[in-house]
This record gives sequence, structure tokens and C-alpha cells, in this order.
Amino acid sequence: MKKVLSGIQPSGKLTLGNYIGAMKNFVKLQNDYACNFMVVDLHAITVAQEPAALREQSEAVAALFVAAGIDPDKSNVYMQSHVPPHSELGWILTTLTSMGELERMTQFKDKTAGKESVGAGLFVYPSLMAADILVYNADLVPVGEDQKQHLELTRDLAGRFNHRFGEYFTIPEPYIPEVGARIMSLDDASKKMSKSNPNPGSYIALLDTPDEIRKKISRATTDSGKEVRYDPAEKPEVSNLMSIYAECSGMSLEQIRDHFEGQMYGNFKKQLAEVVVSVLEPLQNRYHEIRNSGQLHDILAKGAANAMETASRTLTDVKERMGFLLPKK
Repeated sequence: MKKVLSGIQPSGKLTLGNYIGAMKNFVKLQNDYACNFMVVDLHAITVAQEPAALREQSEAVAALFVAAGIDPDKSNVYMQSHVPPHSELGWILTTLTSMGELERMTQFKDKTAGKESVGAGLFVYPSLMAADILVYNADLVPVGEDQKQHLELTRDLAGRFNHRFGEYFTIPEPYIPEVGARIMSLDDASKKMSKSNPNPGSYIALLDTPDEIRKKISRATTDSGKEVRYDPAEKPEVSNLMSIYAECSGMSLEQIRDHFEGQMYGNFKKQLAEVVVSVLEPLQNRYHEIRNSGQLHDILAKGAANAMETASRTLTDVKERMGFLLPKK
């Protein structure tokens, strides 16, 4: 069975964009692939984190994974830091990565623009991401468009290792769903909906209350027209709201257009809000059930133990091929 690896950082609140673009697809993939879904807490600390907030958000993201439908009996759900081979292979791959490759990463350029001081962890983080993938020899990696460059580096590093030390690593392929992969901001459809946006009205957090959801959607940017029609070039904001409606309702874009023909944006937004609430309320109920039951840490321990079996074996194989003196068993 082919293997899938993906993860989400525990920095900021997870949004409807995370759910539609990533977590819904995680749930689908677990039925056909051997899946590892992790909370990437080691990546989170490439920028400063308040300790209590990091712990809370780590638990929240893990609980939301399960609440969204990821089955711990089908997939491994765990904390990245609970599987030490990620870090060790990350260091090894850093030694195979050139400065030039890391300097060309557009995300590094974006995140450091205008800053006088930048942590080294943010610079070498793509090598750790490569280790996350290669430590399981993953075949498919669900990634957004903004992460494709990092996956290309992972593919290059896998090929470089194979060339120097013999064929070992699988060359991973991206998994990018055609629909729903990129939900945009509610206040600016040229930007991705992001938990790091300082304007809370720009995104719907997965744990927003129904009233908060209704308020945010009612204030979402549209345009000066009246027609509910999908046209990303001419009507990017309305098209974004239609994409959200389609993903949450199961209706096609054509059905949504026909349903709201001759109606104003106000009614469209009201119905959209109710559709989003109907999707998120069950997820929120399940989330609180998981957090209150005390079962989350058992789920994470089980997932980490399962992941550790594969990751440890990979790390040993890599070190042996590179000439490390392995400890005596």
C-alpha cells in the first residue's frame, strides 16, 4: 500500500481553509493509503512561540484532526517531536543541502522580508520537511501550491542521496486536489485564507461560534455587482465564497449559480453562513468530546509508536549506508 505523509503547524487557529484544503482530503486518503498525519511542532518553533500557547495549540490541532474524521485506527496521528528520527534525519539531510537551494526558497524570502534578524531554523526548515517525508519513504504528499517548492527540494535530496549512497529513497509525488485546495481570505481574495492573518475577520476558525461565523461571512468582501456567478478573474471574492459553499454543501458551482439566480448577495451570504455552521458544529462537538475525554494523549502515543517503527528503521538504514558506526545490539 502506498504511503502518505502530511502535517499542520500548531501556530495560530486552524481555519476553514485548512479543513477544506487539507483535512477533508486527509480523511479521504486514509481509506486507500497508509497515512501519517502529524502536528509539526518542530517546524512551529522556527519562529518564537509562547510555551503555554504552543502546548494548547498542539493539543487542539491533534484533536481537530480526529474531530474532522481522521481515524486513529486507520492513520497514525502524532506529534512530530514524539518521533526523534525526524530531527536526526533532518540534520543529516541538512548536510546534503546547499546554501543556494535554501536561499532560493520563496517562503523563506517572504517570511524574512524586512527583518534584521532571522533564526537559522527558519533557513534550514525545508531540510527538516524533507526528512518528515523521506523518513517514511512516503509516495504522496498532500501540499498546497505554496509548499510545492519544498517538495521539489525533497525530491532533489532523495535523488542526491540515492546517487551517492545507492538507491533507497522513494521519490515522492505531490497530491494536489483540483477543487478546494486553496480557499482565499474573506477580506481579500488575492490572498490565501490564513491563520496567521492579523485580521480575524479574514478567516473562519474551525472553533468559531455560529454567531461569529455568521458575522464574518456577512462582512466578507464581495463586489459592486449583484450576480452570484463563478468567475475568478472578474469576480474573485464572490467566486471564493461560492467555492466555500460548494465544498461545504456538496453542490456544484453551476447548481449554486442557478439556486441564487436573481437574488442579492445578502441572501447568498446568509445561506452560506448556515451551510458552514452545519458543517462545523458536528466537528466542534466531536472536538470538545475528545478534549474532555482524556483519550487524546493515548491516540498520540499510539500514533507515535507506530510511526517510530518505520522511522527508526529508515534512520538506521540511512546511517548504515552513509558509513556511521552503529551501536551494537
